[in-house]
Amino acid sequence: MKDEKKYIKIYESLRDDILKGIYPYMSKLPSKRVTADTFGTSLITVEHAYELLAEEDYIRSKERSGYFVSFEEGKMIHGSGMGRRTAPKRFEQAEAADEYRFPFSVYAGTVRKILTEYGEEVLVKSPPQGCMALKEAVCDYLLRSRHMLTQPSQIIIGSGSEYLYGLIVQTFGRDVIYGIENPSYEKIALIYKAAGVKCDMLTLLNDGIKSEDLLKTKAKVLHITPYRSYPSGISATASKKREYLRWAAEKGGIIVEDDFESEFSPSRKIEETLYTIDKDQNVIYVNTFSKTVSSSLRVAYMVVPERLVPLFEEKTGFYSCTVPTLDQYILAELMDNGDFERHINKVRRKRRG
Repeated sequence: MKDEKKYIKIYESLRDDILKGIYPYMSKLPSKRVTADTFGTSLITVEHAYELLAEEDYIRSKERSGYFVSFEEGKMIHGSGMGRRTAPKRFEQAEAADEYRFPFSVYAGTVRKILTEYGEEVLVKSPPQGCMALKEAVCDYLLRSRHMLTQPSQIIIGSGSEYLYGLIVQTFGRDVIYGIENPSYEKIALIYKAAGVKCDMLTLLNDGIKSEDLLKTKAKVLHITPYRSYPSGISATASKKREYLRWAAEKGGIIVEDDFESEFSPSRKIEETLYTIDKDQNVIYVNTFSKTVSSSLRVAYMVVPERLVPLFEEKTGFYSCTVPTLDQYILAELMDNGDFERHINKVRRKRRG
């Protein structure tokens, strides 16, 4: 196995050992040299693996002492005893806009191709939850790039995340409380409040929502942005992500995972989504093409856990799809032919420097 791939395998092996408790909280990991000998690889390969573990807060380094496990599985108590991560500076939403811009020539060429191949078919009304071409393309993309196993029946296409928030309210009702990060993107709370629901603003600390707030909240639905929450720039740690999942399992809650930017993570590996590690089907995954393709393209998608598909169909299945068929075919083609992922990978390489 090539070294550039082996560091991912080392990362995954050590991460799994940490999650299983083989390396418990506060325990010291083997030195990089010992790990290199164990896996039969170079020190620099091991360093890359350790860097990834540290990025996601599974481990932390102590000067002249080595690496120690910072992941803590257990009751909801904030603080690891090893010091908090330094909170990143707040960032502007328009940060590096040119860096993310999808190549216009590629997009224009795809539009021409779709119009030529499909003709008047692009004027046919879309099925209620989106065209099968796009839903299948999203499923294939999520499996390839995010290790998310989904079915087209779980995908709902809508004209932007804000529209999908409305479907969530329609499904779970206005009588339940919605928990929201504080601070968070102000439109999230405004949209929920405009829909007539009560919001509980939960304090966001350097590793995620304050554990005490999570314990006390009466919320039924928890809306979170685990990766670089706006405007704080805070990402939830590995421990905090599992705390969210325990909250949902113990409280009978639903998590809305709002994932608007993690595809552009400069990390050498894909960001871990809550949807992927959720074993109880309590996570609704929401993403948008506004960041990855264009802010003018009002198209988003939602992945509904299989157990909730019948409920969403009952409560929202009669709504017409708000995204033109043409736009859906264009996005499906960009995902199927690789242009979408090539753009994302190019941005990620550029951000790594």
